[in-house]
Amino acid sequence: MEPPVRLASTGTIIHGVSVEEVLGVSTLADARLIAGESGLARIVQRLNVMEVPDILAWVKPHELLLTTGYPLRNTPQSLGRLVADLDERGLAALAIKLGRYVDELPDEMVEQADRLGFPLILLPNDVGFDDILNQVLTDILNRQAAVLARAEEAHRALVQVVLAGGGLNEVTAEVAQLLDVSVAAVDGSGRVLAAAGPAEHVTALRESITHSRSSGSPASRTARSSGSPAAPAARPSENPATPAAARPPAAGARPRSFASVPVLAGGHHHGRIVAYSPLGSIRDSDVGILERAATVAALVVTRQEAVNAVESKYRADFLRDVLTGRAGAAERVTARARAFGWDLARPVTVLVAELDPDGDERSAQDRLVSCWTAAIRRHDPRGAVAGFSHEVVAVVDAALDAARVAKDAASAFADTPPATFSTGTSRPSPGAETLPEAYSQALKAARVGRQLHGPGAVAHFDQLGVYRLLSLVNDTEELHAFVRETLGPLAADDDAENADLRRTLQALLETNLNVAETARRLHFHYNTLRYRIGKLERLLGNFTDDPHLRLNLTLALHVLRMRGI
Repeated sequence: MEPPVRLASTGTIIHGVSVEEVLGVSTLADARLIAGESGLARIVQRLNVMEVPDILAWVKPHELLLTTGYPLRNTPQSLGRLVADLDERGLAALAIKLGRYVDELPDEMVEQADRLGFPLILLPNDVGFDDILNQVLTDILNRQAAVLARAEEAHRALVQVVLAGGGLNEVTAEVAQLLDVSVAAVDGSGRVLAAAGPAEHVTALRESITHSRSSGSPASRTARSSGSPAAPAARPSENPATPAAARPPAAGARPRSFASVPVLAGGHHHGRIVAYSPLGSIRDSDVGILERAATVAALVVTRQEAVNAVESKYRADFLRDVLTGRAGAAERVTARARAFGWDLARPVTVLVAELDPDGDERSAQDRLVSCWTAAIRRHDPRGAVAGFSHEVVAVVDAALDAARVAKDAASAFADTPPATFSTGTSRPSPGAETLPEAYSQALKAARVGRQLHGPGAVAHFDQLGVYRLLSLVNDTEELHAFVRETLGPLAADDDAENADLRRTLQALLETNLNVAETARRLHFHYNTLRYRIGKLERLLGNFTDDPHLRLNLTLALHVLRMRGI
């Protein structure tokens, strides 16, 4: 059985009028505010008529509840608690007719309404509820229609900006004009991409965004109060005594000075649109327009990303042709490079950053390109940089400290582990014609460096030494066989004693068989080391007297150091 309650709205209205504006309609010209004057800014979105005592189960937030007091005629003591219950459920106000069923309101009820800022309205007896419902709902629907029409007009204007090829500068300028506020488009890191509005207001907005970025305050906060953009807002309908979680959201909150909405596209957060008005004139309807602007900004961002992706592929294809010697004559290469802002006619160094195995290459590759691009722009704006399938290649000024550039990129890349990359650096290249050789050197340095030092290695081609020659042997099984034949039982890592003897052999070879120096390095007694040398010669042969055997042993130990062989 349906409850005996008459609802005057469907719950789909999202805009409304304030209680103060409701009191201004002609049918309520003789109505009187009894209590709760501080809550006149509360928003009325619906009207409801109380015809049952247990009305709390049927009320909704932002309702103006009308009653004759009939359901409470036999329980006047319940009036004292009614205000707190209605306020807790987010109602806008209570309007009551006195004299027929309830003679007067308890002092406790009036005091509580004043304390909570919950308006209590005394209705004139000669006004019917149907007249109030009709006039107030008409005002609410007219207000919503006007807001929707304004939002639609703004949407058409913003779409036209995009269709005309406009970017974020044009979008922010249009929104600033529509809302008469200053507006900024901010990327995910808090950097202002575009801004529009009065110069002094834009300056204040930029300062607020910078402060928010440095202090780590929430970027998505949309409610700010008057004066300063950094001041937190307080809703006029808030009840300090009511837990925040129990209060419904404040639809139609009073105007604010600062508002921010996220720019989302394809499940990715691309930044936000921020508005600032020193007069505190930003309303909820304005935030709705900001949300539409954020949608349009997302279209602009994704369009630009698509353009950037095509340009990046074109740059990468050209640089790959240059590094593989297929781009043509040096003059043609340098001329085309200048179109990208690259200077390949000067002495340069090639750097290769290659993702280490065991990482998520799909997501890590994009981050690797971004980090290296940013690092090259900081250190050498005329340097070339492009991403290939699983590596990034940069061509920078030969006078630049390549290790510093790699460290800068690695520092940014390390902010989002667990992926790592190894970097190789070539010898200086005098010009475009020798870039293929330099690229080969850098790639070899990256891969051999990883084999020697593990993931995250940084190696220069000139520092590879004999490892450069060993890396040329494609038959790894042959290398394994050479190690086993030369080191015998010392080639295996499954025996701690053999591994310890191998370390002793390494130290002896590094000191050119200087027994005293080796004993000092290994912290052995001289006689202990002599004993170990004897044991090593029984296992490996008379290497102390055979220089060829010492060379083979040195090479075998070098092969063991190369990881992945």
